[in-house]
Amino acid sequence: MLRSTVAAPEVAISDEILVGGRWRRGTGELLEPIDPATGDRIAAVHAASPEDVHIAVRHGQDAVDDPTWRGLAPHQRASYLYRIAALIERDTEQLALLQTRNTGKTLAETRALVASAAGTFRFFAAAAETREARVTPARGDYLSMSTHEPIGVVGAITPWNSPIASDAQKVAPALAAGNAVLLKPAEWTPLVALALGRIVMEAGIPPGLFSVLPGPGATVGDALVRHPGIGKVSFTGGTATGRTIGRNAAEKIMPVSLELGGKSPNVVFADASLEHAIAGLLFGIFSSSGQSCVAGSRIFVAEVIYDQLLRRLVAATRALRVGPGTDPRTQVGPLVHPDHRDRVAAMVDGARLEGARVHCGGAAPTDPELGTGAYYLPTVLDGLDNSAATCQEEIFGPVAVVLPFHDETDLIQQANDTSYGLACGIWTSDYRKAWRIGKAIQAGTVWVNTYKQFSISTPFSGVKESGLGTEKGRDGILAYTHQKSIYIGLNDQPLPWAEASSPDER
Repeated sequence: MLRSTVAAPEVAISDEILVGGRWRRGTGELLEPIDPATGDRIAAVHAASPEDVHIAVRHGQDAVDDPTWRGLAPHQRASYLYRIAALIERDTEQLALLQTRNTGKTLAETRALVASAAGTFRFFAAAAETREARVTPARGDYLSMSTHEPIGVVGAITPWNSPIASDAQKVAPALAAGNAVLLKPAEWTPLVALALGRIVMEAGIPPGLFSVLPGPGATVGDALVRHPGIGKVSFTGGTATGRTIGRNAAEKIMPVSLELGGKSPNVVFADASLEHAIAGLLFGIFSSSGQSCVAGSRIFVAEVIYDQLLRRLVAATRALRVGPGTDPRTQVGPLVHPDHRDRVAAMVDGARLEGARVHCGGAAPTDPELGTGAYYLPTVLDGLDNSAATCQEEIFGPVAVVLPFHDETDLIQQANDTSYGLACGIWTSDYRKAWRIGKAIQAGTVWVNTYKQFSISTPFSGVKESGLGTEKGRDGILAYTHQKSIYIGLNDQPLPWAEASSPDER
């Protein structure tokens, strides 16, 4: 086990939230974010309340109606996003340290997430200033075109596992499209979102266009989704919550984007490079301490190499370095919160009751240096059928279930036998096989001989209960717009229907 070798940064967080472009103390309950590596409280912030949501919506609507923002040309709006990107890059180390302390992630990962956030703002700035309206083929004496206009005030609800990157993936395209954005970060991890709020305001964006409203989903999130002034909600999080948001949105006839859970298959064929495959399996499930919607949590292995691969995977898992995210040697940090660690532990206990064999992990570390943190050892299970609850339910922790498959037909049937459809990994030296399996697996993203690679320029989505709608990509802006058709008459004569039927009626 590892000890911290980097001093934890001082966190200067005032008890203020960003409401309608103004910093003020929230009128909701007290949030006390902790450092999951130690259990120590690192800040105290009063959450938003439904009344704060109402104020933020009102100021947001005023801001999008103001010609100061509404009248900007796309390249002028993009200039704000470029400035935000530059300021994020300027504050990379501070933001990375803050996120590591609030989430437990390693500094290598949080630095990458900060870089991703800056890149996202820059990408959507470029997409905004190069996006074109479309002239459609006319079928009459008119010019017809299709344009996209901002929705107005939109809500962005983000999870605790990758705050700044998830925030940017919603805030950047929504602002680029011309909207006002109300960002509700998770109650466990509000600090980076509040830091982002200060950066956005420093970039000079008109007041009211951006609010940061931390707090519980049951109060703040619910108020945001139900508010009549909110025109769209984009949510990333658990499927159960996404289902509730979808029902509430349906009552309003409001569009939603839902990026939800996963139970992704990571498949190793007999012809794969085992060295590459094992590295990909480890990264797929144990990076981010398994707290990833695309985690490769179901590892399917060809029967003929099953025992060999399982043995090597277990040995490699035992060698992973567990410790605080501030230690540069750490590979697996703590889970985000003791409550979540306890949930993961309970699910592994449930796997034991189902008959699972625990080859490694399956407990918190015994090292007293890590005793106050929310740690859980990387865990490898097998001995279960794919129909077991452990193989069907998202654990969202460093827990892998290894399953054998006989042939391609058996693999496809098992891999698709889940309510989720977010991602898939395939390890093989046969590209024809990779193509066949990749097409057959029900998933929004398929990786071949790699895993958890992302690009803001490549669309991301899920199928089945893994989500609704698409994020990222050049057209990601369109998810935050209404499409409008415009017809411009070119006829010299009045429309025939409106002509008088006789001279006396003229």
